[in-house]
Amino acid sequence: MHEQLETLLEMQDLHMQRRALEEGGVRDLETGLFEMSAEQAIDALDAKITELELRLGKSIQERFRSLIGTHRRAVVPVLAGVCYGCFVAVPTSWAADADPNDRLNVCQSCGHFQYYPT
Repeated sequence: MHEQLETLLEMQDLHMQRRALEEGGVRDLETGLFEMSAEQAIDALDAKITELELRLGKSIQERFRSLIGTHRRAVVPVLAGVCYGCFVAVPTSWAADADPNDRLNVCQSCGHFQYYPT
């Protein structure tokens, strides 16, 4: 899988965890090793997101921030040749590649980053 695509998926997961904490899904996190408040967990997630952003180019960072600010997901799957960001068919040549996840694909219709589940 493309390195930047992996980073984007990881950042998206962290944003979803952050959103769940902000919405009150979890009050306090408690494990055998530590306890932290939701605010501390959000701060830790923000720090990790910032760290991951440094791996991306400026234009990719900006597109990701724009998408994640207006949509629940910035990176969407392509299933049966359809982008699950806008439900428009993607070029068949993309899926015909030996490994379509070996490059960073952006939907020509909605602008979401795309990946092909295996």
